[in-house]
Amino acid sequence: MAPMELPTDLTPELAPLYWLLGSWRGQGRLGSGEQDDPIFTQDVTFRDTGLEFVEYRAETWLADEAGARLRPLSVETGFWSLDRARTDADVGPGLDPADVVPAYKSAAEVDRLAEQDGSFAITATITHPGSISELYYGKIKGPQLQLATDAVMRGEHAAEYPGASRMFGLVNSQLFWRWDLRAADGEMVPHASAILDRTASAEEVSAKSTA
Repeated sequence: MAPMELPTDLTPELAPLYWLLGSWRGQGRLGSGEQDDPIFTQDVTFRDTGLEFVEYRAETWLADEAGARLRPLSVETGFWSLDRARTDADVGPGLDPADVVPAYKSAAEVDRLAEQDGSFAITATITHPGSISELYYGKIKGPQLQLATDAVMRGEHAAEYPGASRMFGLVNSQLFWRWDLRAADGEMVPHASAILDRTASAEEVSAKSTA
């Protein structure tokens, strides 16, 4: 695979996440992905907001064998970023503004956050229907990442959701992902998996190019 060229205006610390940026569309199956498992189609967007995090949105529909959408299945939203100590250049909490100068001014500075094996620590918050919000921690190394829940916030009437893990990888320009759920006994069981094709570039979905 040819190396990707990073846009000159990319928020520097998003460089390790750059291969995710853009819009994706594809098809997957619930469960372990066997032939009789239900089919779904999905649209996913990872967007550079101009800040130190990536905005994530995934819309999923139950589908028939031909891929035709039958009904909405779920919508997820969230924010993904490198897991690092806060600085005065970070926004929040709330609407508190940050310093104008970014925490990291170049990809070379961001490289100093890498572990000895070349991976970067990352974190993600993902919220989906049913009053459930997940906090993930994990690692990203090249075009592969793994996440596992550190905490799950559930509303009073939310379904049981002990935790989850997710894996993403770029293979031959396609985005592969897998989502496993933690059962009551602590074992991880397959929940869903999919293969997505890129439908829009990082630049096309960037908040800086659509403002």
